[in-house]
Amino acid sequence: MLDFLSKNLATVLVAAVIAAAVALIIVCQVRRRKKGSSSCGPACSCCPNAECCCHSHVPQDRG
Repeated sequence: MLDFLSKNLATVLVAAVIAAAVALIIVCQVRRRKKGSSSCGPACSCCPNAECCCHSHVPQDRG
């Protein structure tokens, strides 16, 4: 086992860094979503998907 780790240390470290980055991104997105923030930001009036948004407020009429 130690022989495998010593031969592949760089690969294992890079994989661990990438996995940690992905986990951090997921945790941050979940926290943002729980706080009520969306991925498009606070300005729904300029968002092309304002009609499909799951915010609690009613989107502005575009017509």
